[in-house]
Amino acid sequence: MSRVYLPGPWAEGQTLPLPEPAHRHLVQVLRLRDGDSVAVFDGAGHEAPARLTDIGKRSGNLQLGAVTTPNRESPLDITLLQCVSKGDRMDYTLQKAVELGVTRIQPLRSERSVVKLDAERWEKKRLHWEGVIVSACEQSGRTRLPPLLPVTDLESGLTDLPADRLKLTLLPGATTSLRQLPAPTAGIALLIGPEGGLSSAEAGRAQAAGFVAVHLGPRILRTETAGVATLAALQALWGDWQPADTA
Repeated sequence: MSRVYLPGPWAEGQTLPLPEPAHRHLVQVLRLRDGDSVAVFDGAGHEAPARLTDIGKRSGNLQLGAVTTPNRESPLDITLLQCVSKGDRMDYTLQKAVELGVTRIQPLRSERSVVKLDAERWEKKRLHWEGVIVSACEQSGRTRLPPLLPVTDLESGLTDLPADRLKLTLLPGATTSLRQLPAPTAGIALLIGPEGGLSSAEAGRAQAAGFVAVHLGPRILRTETAGVATLAALQALWGDWQPADTA
């Protein structure tokens, strides 16, 4: 069933206008019509079945059914601190991080980041990234939108974290594997560098801030692969990819 992000508050029995982007996708692309069913979620944990009504060329309505609060969030509280990468690479990272259950995303500017923008263009990027996150939630069945924090410099991102986080980063030459670490008792902060990796100074600042350098094997991963692979490993070790009797 197609899913639509519809910010709340709303309640069972309401009839609400179909948002323009959703109309374009559901009606013009998928060719849905009056009476067809979709699901809606509010980004805050609520979901409801809905029926399309009064569909026209540019407008339509959604008639909501019973509201539920399904739990599809990971038991791991993971903050992804992702140094901004170029174009589709960043989109891919955001999309897959959402699918893999990330809790929040902190984009970072770093020394080797390829993307250099002024304030207006950063705002356009933010709006685009939020759209990627919404689409990933629609596809993956999540009912909560992971917050996209404002872009900041790497040093601020390293220091604006709760002290009880398990702080991890991938660095070439690291000798510690994830399996050697104790299971986290609070949240996890995962720092991923840009296309050119973290500079030696940045790596030093990360380790001074309590980040543990880890590896995922002998191969060097691209920035768009590193975060996704680590998130998958974290879910397999300590998250909701474990068998039900050991989770």
